[in-house]
Amino acid sequence: MTKRIILTIVFIILILLVSFFGLGPVLFADGTRTERLLTLFVVIALYIIIFISFYFLNKRIRK
Repeated sequence: MTKRIILTIVFIILILLVSFFGLGPVLFADGTRTERLLTLFVVIALYIIIFISFYFLNKRIRK
């Protein structure tokens, strides 16, 4: 039970860090459109990796 709580807290912190440092430059940067879109695609890829990792690790801990 405590492993799941620690896992959830770690992944919440990861999501908050990616949101803060990833979406900030996408929304508020004064770079070119290409640069902002590339950053957006990287941030979306990081979200996907984080959520898939959370799913599989949570499933593994549950067993």
